[in-house]
Amino acid sequence: MNAAIDARNAYRSAQSSTRSFKETEYELLGKLTQRMISSTKQGKSGFAALADALHANRRLWSTFSVDLANENNPMPKQLKEQLIYLSEFTRQHTSKVLSGKANVAPLVEINTAVMRGLRGGAKK
Repeated sequence: MNAAIDARNAYRSAQSSTRSFKETEYELLGKLTQRMISSTKQGKSGFAALADALHANRRLWSTFSVDLANENNPMPKQLKEQLIYLSEFTRQHTSKVLSGKANVAPLVEINTAVMRGLRGGAKK
């Protein structure tokens, strides 16, 4: 049994090391988006989980922003500017959600739209 678990873990490790940046970004956005949705459905009792998911989402978008601002980033300038704008919107809107002045829906929509873009525009 341990050998099977070790083999599965080794396979996962090898599989994740061959994953593209787009696949990794897609997976991260998907997990965070799902966490935001599921914690929101819990109502007030899910606020701590929502705050944690929002914090992680904001950190991811901050990381995106830093990468996009790098002069060696090969993305087209207009796309970089649009994504940096979304990063800033995410930062500001997250604060509003945490203070009870807005809902999480726009953040979910942004993540979902970016996920579609990472998949080449196909709806998932």
